[in-house]
Amino acid sequence: MTATILVVDDEPDLELLVQQRFRRQIRGGEFGFRFARDGVEALALLADSADVDMVLTDINMPRMDGLTLLQRLQEADDPLSTVIVSAYGDMANIRTAMNRGAFDFLPKPIDFADLETTIRKTLAHIERLREARRRQAEAERARALLSRFFSPNLAERLASDPAAVDLGGQRREVTSLFTDIAEFTTMVEFLDLEIISPLLNEYLKGMTEIVFDHGGTVVKIVGDAMHVLFGAPADQPDHAARAVACALELDRCAEAFRERWRERGVVLGATRLGLEAGPAIVGNFGGGKFFDYTAYGDTVNTAARLEAANKQLGTRICVGESVASRVPDFKGRPIGNLLLRGRKEPLRAFEPLPAEVFDSAATRAYLDAFAKLEAEDPQAMPAFAALLGLHSDDHLVGFHLRRLLNGALGATITLD
Repeated sequence: MTATILVVDDEPDLELLVQQRFRRQIRGGEFGFRFARDGVEALALLADSADVDMVLTDINMPRMDGLTLLQRLQEADDPLSTVIVSAYGDMANIRTAMNRGAFDFLPKPIDFADLETTIRKTLAHIERLREARRRQAEAERARALLSRFFSPNLAERLASDPAAVDLGGQRREVTSLFTDIAEFTTMVEFLDLEIISPLLNEYLKGMTEIVFDHGGTVVKIVGDAMHVLFGAPADQPDHAARAVACALELDRCAEAFRERWRERGVVLGATRLGLEAGPAIVGNFGGGKFFDYTAYGDTVNTAARLEAANKQLGTRICVGESVASRVPDFKGRPIGNLLLRGRKEPLRAFEPLPAEVFDSAATRAYLDAFAKLEAEDPQAMPAFAALLGLHSDDHLVGFHLRRLLNGALGATITLD
């Protein structure tokens, strides 16, 4: 690529002399030269041409001298690197030029070997600046893209290390979390666009902010549904604990959101959440054309099925035992041993609870009733019936009571 140098000097023979001394570089397409007789002509030429790479200017010229030209060039959004040419006896002006941002200076009369060295040094400096700007622009683009998925701190880290999200996958221990608003797809068919847009924007903004606050990664958003990962792409030894704390806060946020919109005449279903922990293959699988950071594996599939299981169970949050066992002092109540679609072995599932709910009398009564259920004790049915009488809005209690009334025994639950 040809480097274009603008030479600004009022000496009548300089243009011919430069073209003769650099004819080999000009013929080879290495250098190209433009010429102006003073600062006014130089600025006019620059206004009409965007391909100039550097400026070589004398100081003493008519109409506009080199120092004034240098100042005008430095005021531009993208100032050109400028080399000042002047006699040794003009050191005060040379010092002024360097203070104003000149890259280098050359003494007169010009030594053309020295001039070529200075041009190459200046062009190398320009290329380093351009490369730094390119890297900065790439980082900004990456940061803007990554901030859609990752917490701000993690997005900053990944933007400064693009290799962290290169194509390809790696096996990691993660907690996968899925969320979905019950019956939302059906409901939107009857809502006006003027309602759907602000509703979804408010909901997703609140939910993603909570995910980011807990260090989670938003893998995908489809309509109202979200897939979130903890433990990737950055290591998080406490990924399960983060995910459970996040799920409880997401639940509080979603319930408050439902109440706000109910007061506005829009009745929304509950947000259901499913969590599972274990190995998964995670990475950027965009095929080189677009960014698609995602995860694959049984852990991810099970989390999605646990989210769907809430519909039958009457719960809003359902986590696998692999999650509960990784959380120190986990607070929650057992749901049962779920036989999920596509699995041969039952999976122990729990409903995580806020500390104040876990410590309540109602939870102690539930744990007692569930122990009877698991032991196939005939007293399980009256225990759940009494509990439902006190807490008619406890849908999980109602689910177990219906099973018992229909003749089911034990805590193994087959789901559709």
